[in-house]
Amino acid sequence: MADMVPRASQARLVETRQRGWVDPYAGLNAFNFARHAPSPEISAYVEHFWVVTWTDLAEPYEQRIVSHPTVNMTIAQDFHRIAGVIKGGFSYTMRGSGRVLGTRFRPGGFRPLLGGPVSELTDRFVEIGEMYGTAGATMVEQVLAEPDPRAAIGLIERFLLSLAPEQDPLVEEVAALVAMAEGDVSMTRVDELATLSGRSVRSLQRLFRDYVGIGPKWVIRRFRLHEAAERVSQGFDLARLAAELGYTDQAHLTRDFTAAVGMPPAAYARRSSQT
Repeated sequence: MADMVPRASQARLVETRQRGWVDPYAGLNAFNFARHAPSPEISAYVEHFWVVTWTDLAEPYEQRIVSHPTVNMTIAQDFHRIAGVIKGGFSYTMRGSGRVLGTRFRPGGFRPLLGGPVSELTDRFVEIGEMYGTAGATMVEQVLAEPDPRAAIGLIERFLLSLAPEQDPLVEEVAALVAMAEGDVSMTRVDELATLSGRSVRSLQRLFRDYVGIGPKWVIRRFRLHEAAERVSQGFDLARLAAELGYTDQAHLTRDFTAAVGMPPAAYARRSSQT
């Protein structure tokens, strides 16, 4: 496996605005979104930093997310927490003015900063101060008091480096495998990814639970749902799409899509066509 693992700079998830955002362009008049690359010192663990800001909203705006197989640390006035992999969809409602500053960790990248299986965080939100004590709570206060997003990101990076995470070659292996699962639309089964990894299916499942927080079957299926959301918004035939993405039938895709996105594919297609 070691020979086929890309370097850290290569094993990255697809960086598009649309991937994972429900109606990604509908909120362009409601909020601003920016992504910032991590410094080289922390890039082995962090995928990127992201900042959402909004000002004087006349009406609340809800943004729904179909989550990635990643851990996120988010800091805003009303919450400051670490989110494990969220299996269902989730949303955030913006009101008035505000800012959310997020740290998206690489798949597997949070394992050295947690010191235990990432599956302990799956479907959970943990307060930063609860996980990292006084040092974490102090960092949150400093970030909230810093108006410049780039300076605030610097504070987060210094905090993460102060945790002295150890280099772990399995992080690179995991990041490469997750990137493969995302990039190969034809991949629909765990045994296909296991063959590429040189591991048995059971070994791959253990690795993913420990480092990603969830099994490879969910990861593959979630990326196929991301693909489905993009294609549905472009008017693709649902029966054909279900077959291409490895679903047993159109009804199976519809059930998974509705659970994650919050509406059936037909409704999503109509909504997307109006934005």
